Amino acid sequence: MSDSWAIEAIGLRKRFREIEAVRGLDLRVVRGEVFGLLGPNGAGKTTTLEMLEGLVRPDVGQIRILGMDWRDQGAAIRTRIGVQFQSTELDDKVKVREALEMFGSFYPRARAPAELLRLLHLEDKAEAYQRRLSGGQRQRLALGLALVNDPELVFLDEPTTGLDPQARQGLWEIVRQLKGEGRTILLTTHYMEEAEVLCDRVGIMDRGQILQLGTPRELIAGLQQPSIAEIEFVGDPPDVVPFAAHLGKPVEAKGQIWAVPLADAKRDLQSLLVCVEALNLPMQQLHVRRASLEDVFLQLTGRSLRD
Repeated sequence: MSDSWAIEAIGLRKRFREIEAVRGLDLRVVRGEVFGLLGPNGAGKTTTLEMLEGLVRPDVGQIRILGMDWRDQGAAIRTRIGVQFQSTELDDKVKVREALEMFGSFYPRARAPAELLRLLHLEDKAEAYQRRLSGGQRQRLALGLALVNDPELVFLDEPTTGLDPQARQGLWEIVRQLKGEGRTILLTTHYMEEAEVLCDRVGIMDRGQILQLGTPRELIAGLQQPSIAEIEFVGDPPDVVPFAAHLGKPVEAKGQIWAVPLADAKRDLQSLLVCVEALNLPMQQLHVRRASLEDVFLQLTGRSLRD
């Protein structure tokens, strides 16, 4: 195993009674990159993070964090990593500045609360009780608690779940700033747009295994279907099987919408419209979009990320 990686995990397995949550997982994260781990609930993402964070011991496999082994260098690792969990519970009457000071006191070296408040855009909430913060402000405070020890490696477990678009954008900007400071970030997310915007590389995970690794652009290019046509119908859509057979392409039916992959948008779109006309389908509108990581996930797993 090499010290050049921020994270290096080989052959990780973890079972909880009859459920094998992680099955032979290999993962290497480059120092200074933002790496996204994508997958639906039950894919094994959180268990993987907990093993990498030293909270859960793998049944089988090896883990090195910043060149160190959890088995005999755990204390040293903890001073150099930061962890933001899916939810962080604080006493209702803890003030924002107090929380940062308290968590900072747990480490031999800590960032000044004033510095963190500026980073988190919480200067005007420094003396506010945490229970009076909005959802987005609470998530920013939780991230600040993960940063109090000035970590080289930061774990973010679904940091923007439940946030409105404006709050989500605010957290994205903080993640970009952390990357600009040279920190390594591993995040899990349910939002494909988030992964495409923030991540240098992503791993698509399902049923305890990483199915594919690469940059978002590489994974999308690997589809060889740069565009997706979405057909929307008036009322209940007709049977998709005759249309797919006539078109000679796979068609995914999603409620009122059919999604059709296009290898060549100009050529394939013309064939699609001819097919719609030939079968006299009650199409309401047609929309063409570029392929996304969601489409990669669908191809690999046969289901949506949020299923």
